[in-house]
Amino acid sequence: MSRRGGRSAAGRAFLAVATVFGVLTGAALAGAGPAGAAPAARRIAPGVTYRQFDVDAAAGTARAHLLTVDLAHPHVRVDLLHPGAVAARATVSRLADSAGAVAGVNGDFFHITETQHPGVAATGAPVGPAVAGGRVLKAAVPDGQRFGPALPPGTSARDVFGVGADRRARVDRLSLAGAVGTPEGRLPLGGLNQYALPENSVGAFTARWGDASRARAVCGTDARRSAPCSGDAYEVTVRGGRVTSVSGAPGGGAIPAGTTVLVGREEGARRLRGLSVGDPVAVTHTLTAASSRVPYRFALGGFPVLRHGRPLPGLDDATAAVRTAVGFRRGGRQMLLLALDGSADYRTGLTVAEEAATMRSLGASDAFNLDGGGSTELVARDADADAVTVRNHPSGGAERPVPNGIGVFSTA
Repeated sequence: MSRRGGRSAAGRAFLAVATVFGVLTGAALAGAGPAGAAPAARRIAPGVTYRQFDVDAAAGTARAHLLTVDLAHPHVRVDLLHPGAVAARATVSRLADSAGAVAGVNGDFFHITETQHPGVAATGAPVGPAVAGGRVLKAAVPDGQRFGPALPPGTSARDVFGVGADRRARVDRLSLAGAVGTPEGRLPLGGLNQYALPENSVGAFTARWGDASRARAVCGTDARRSAPCSGDAYEVTVRGGRVTSVSGAPGGGAIPAGTTVLVGREEGARRLRGLSVGDPVAVTHTLTAASSRVPYRFALGGFPVLRHGRPLPGLDDATAAVRTAVGFRRGGRQMLLLALDGSADYRTGLTVAEEAATMRSLGASDAFNLDGGGSTELVARDADADAVTVRNHPSGGAERPVPNGIGVFSTA
């Protein structure tokens, strides 16, 4: 971590309670900073509060919007916001309103652009694992295939933030465990509903993937996202435990319920070519946690920045940006959702190191960085309102469609 004037950028970050307040409604996304007086905190629902404050950072003042969520409150629950398919996107406000959430923030980094592979479109699918309502949606792409800033040393695209069935928040690592049983033996499963498969592997795509093309899954390498697409790929469709069709290239279109499409590259493609229509095939898959034995109610990807009250070593303290973070305190019983303002007055943002310091100053023992920049968004519903309001100013001037987020729900 570099030093400026004998003091780190993260060390200079401190909280100052803001004396101004601003909200955006629907598509009315103004570029000006918030204005108007308001109390330091506002109750969104029992167990859920919202406030904003300023952070004095190296690049200038950043404005933060914060949701505090009591996970132990009987009327509060949290879950993954998503548009119904892994490879699909929608704005946070639309995701929250369609799910009935009272508040939420954007989530994981995602496959936002595809310029290195002509004829291959971006899928919009998230980078890391995803669990919604206790159901596994997808696994993580290889680290070299990620979108987003460089990972801190020792972290992985498999790292997740989640809340378990015990209503406690955790930072963990979810790895894919699965196999393809064939007449010739078992093949290890290398991917599940992800836009990039490991080299030489076989990946599974289910109805939860959506209708996006699967062609991108065989492009790039484990170490380099921009590497060419593999010239050796094969696809097998399985329904009712038997092969129903085969193809010499990954396809696209919606996958019917109860159907699994297997995509192989290199050695994985060679193994799949041994299958014929009518052959029995059994596909199993799950995500295994590195730390917790409690099943996850929801989980999504990003990367940790604060662990057991200490910032991770090697955090970037040079690049300031608009960011979104989630953390927890009180043994995982209280969740903190933070999004920076992207208005012109505050767009300089925070470095990752300053983000970690800010979350620590809020009392978080652990914190996790989510997608930022134009994706950063925090929404919350006013009392008696039937729709959420965008509380920060998205830095792009409008809400960006994203693949997932964290939703806060109230049964009060």
